[in-house]
Amino acid sequence: MGFWGKIIGSTIGFAMGGPFGAMLGASLGHAADEGALRGALPGGANIAAMLGSRETVFAVSVVVLSSKLAKCDGPVKRAEIDAFKTQFRIPPESMRDVGELFDRARDSSEGFESYAQRLGESFAGEPGMLEDVLTALFRVAAADGPVNRAEMEFLGAVHARLGLEPAAWERARGGRPRPDALPPRGEEGSDPYVTLGLSRTASDETVRAAWRQLMRDHHPDSLTARGMSAELVSRATGKVAEINAAWDRIKRERGL
Repeated sequence: MGFWGKIIGSTIGFAMGGPFGAMLGASLGHAADEGALRGALPGGANIAAMLGSRETVFAVSVVVLSSKLAKCDGPVKRAEIDAFKTQFRIPPESMRDVGELFDRARDSSEGFESYAQRLGESFAGEPGMLEDVLTALFRVAAADGPVNRAEMEFLGAVHARLGLEPAAWERARGGRPRPDALPPRGEEGSDPYVTLGLSRTASDETVRAAWRQLMRDHHPDSLTARGMSAELVSRATGKVAEINAAWDRIKRERGL
C-alpha cells in the first residue's frame, strides 16, 4: 500500500475557496466517476486529450503535478500529501482513485512537462484558474519547509508551460490573491479599479476587456455548467453584482 493509502482517512481541508477552488474538487470527482483516473499513467496527458474532457485534463494534471512536485526533491513527505489534500478539494468518494493516481505518478519515470503544457492549453482562456493551481503548488512545496532550488525550478517550468504572466508568478510565490479574487466589499469607499484588477490609467478598451473576462469567469450560468454547488453559485451572484457595480461606476466617471 502506498504512503497515501496509510493516511487516506485524514481530514480534508479547503484552503483555496471560491469557484476556482470548488472546480478542483468537482473536476477530480467527475474524472474519478468516469474512471479516467484509474489508467491515467503512463501517457496520461495523451489519454486525457483523447477523452476530449477538460475536466479530465484538469483532474489528471493537478494530481500528477502535485505528486511530481512532492517527489522532485526527495521522498514524498506526509506534510506534502496533507497540503495537497488541503489545497485541492477532493470529494471523499473519490479519495481512493485520486490517491492511487498520486502514488502512480510518484513512482512513474514519466515527466511532468506534458501535463503542465496540456493544462495550460486547455484553460488558456481562464488564467485565473491556472494561477490558482500555481499558488496551490507553491503551498504544497512549502509544506515541508522553505521552497528549495529543485522545487523552485519545477514550479518555474510549470509557470512557463501554463502561459502565465510574470505578475502571476510573483503573486503565487508570495501567496497573494489575484486582484479579481479579493473579498467583496461594499460599493461605498471601494475602488472600482481594484475590483477589476486594474490601475486608474488603464485605457477604456482595457477596462471593458477586464470587465468582460471577469463576467465570464464568475457568471452563475458558467459556474453551474462546471458543476458548482448551489452555495458557490449564490456567492458568485454577489461577485457578479460587485463587478457590474464597479464597471457602472467607471462608465459614469469616464462618460462611456
